[in-house]
Amino acid sequence: MLLAILHILAQIAVSIRVLLRPYRDPASRLSWIVVILAVPIIGMLGYLLLGETSIGRGRVARMRKTLEELPDPAAAPGYDQAPVPEIPPRYRPLFRVGQSISGYAPIGGNQARLMADSNAAVTELVADIDAATDHVHLLFYIWLPDNNGRKVVEALCRAAARGVACRALVDDIGSRPLIRSAHWAAMRQAGVHLARALRVGILIFRPLHGRIDLRDHRKLVVIDDRITYCGSQNCADPEFLPKAKFAPWVDVLMRFEGPIARQNQHLFASDWMSSTEEDIRDLLLRPVEATAPGFAAQVIASGPTVRHSAMPEMFQTLVYGAREELFVTTPYYVPDAPLQAALCAAANRGVPTTLILPARNDNWAVAAASRSYYAELLAAGVRIFEYQDGLLHAKTVTVDGEVTLIGSANMDRRSFDLNYENNILLFDPEVTGTVRARQDSYIARSRPVGLDEVLAWPWQRRLWHNAAAVFSPVL
Repeated sequence: MLLAILHILAQIAVSIRVLLRPYRDPASRLSWIVVILAVPIIGMLGYLLLGETSIGRGRVARMRKTLEELPDPAAAPGYDQAPVPEIPPRYRPLFRVGQSISGYAPIGGNQARLMADSNAAVTELVADIDAATDHVHLLFYIWLPDNNGRKVVEALCRAAARGVACRALVDDIGSRPLIRSAHWAAMRQAGVHLARALRVGILIFRPLHGRIDLRDHRKLVVIDDRITYCGSQNCADPEFLPKAKFAPWVDVLMRFEGPIARQNQHLFASDWMSSTEEDIRDLLLRPVEATAPGFAAQVIASGPTVRHSAMPEMFQTLVYGAREELFVTTPYYVPDAPLQAALCAAANRGVPTTLILPARNDNWAVAAASRSYYAELLAAGVRIFEYQDGLLHAKTVTVDGEVTLIGSANMDRRSFDLNYENNILLFDPEVTGTVRARQDSYIARSRPVGLDEVLAWPWQRRLWHNAAAVFSPVL
């Protein structure tokens, strides 16, 4: 009897904690309470281990202290020498939202090229590392010791040997195969400075210091303070051997030159100094090299210690800003209610709206949850395509053929609430045109999904999809 009473009190206590937790939407609260009541012991342990976005008070304090101490990129001599090109009034709110998230204002004087494919991107990256004269900074969620991964390892070792300061930061879980390989030790021996973001430590004690699944999902490179890369691509082969049956991984990576590199430098410094004892803030005080005229761009970084709902707010603002066309590619679509409503509203007001997702997803629960949203989107007029030739991993949004958002963030709860992400927002019809052409190439390898087809799905399939969506805040 006493055990039963204690069990009920524990359920009530954890449920109250769920209800009192700030910044949790009602659907998430309801999902967790259902789990706690349906499978009490597993549900309570699951919530205490995975239900709250905490990386530990010590880490939060260190990250915030680092950000407070870092110099503002705009304070560097020559940073704003290139005038910011005129951004049409209807797009200015997009950049104001971006600035409210990360503090970076749009900066002009930038040029960019979209890499042809994953292998070509690594070839170009290696060439840039081989040409570096001062420093190379890399941050990847996943870095594998495969063909492409080893090429970058070898390039870093060559750069370090000729006196270039090389720093490589990887996620402690996502890049575990590289960390455990001989290549990690070889880089350290060659003089490359190495660090692991969000270190797990002793697994049994890790839950005492925050969630284990809050990860640094960023993918960025800064070379000599003037070249930077941003996109969805990890440092790995497109065959992606850990999940080879879904291969090839189809990514986008863009190479930028200009002052936007200083914003990514600031972001890298914040992660590096939060993960190591090395202070590299002086890099942010160096003069910015003179640049040619170029487009306006802005780094947008988010994470569990950044303003709540930052990425969904950015996505919603982009969707509502579309007037002539909206095009989205994402591998993982598990939106919150406002984002789903925004996409439907775009199509309902007559904006041609296209969404491309992978036909075969490496996450079965996310795949099921994604399809639960199809009927509403299709009924509103959204065109949905499922990519057939591998796993479409590209995360892109283009608006009216003029604005592009490219980076690491997916349209799912993990990118919204749990992961540290990095993206670049830019206004340039020419660059956006290259991204749109790439998006069109995905359509050529995709199958359209029709409303009649979705409505004809058997009830068992619809039940599975909708159940996955209901529990997506938990998953």
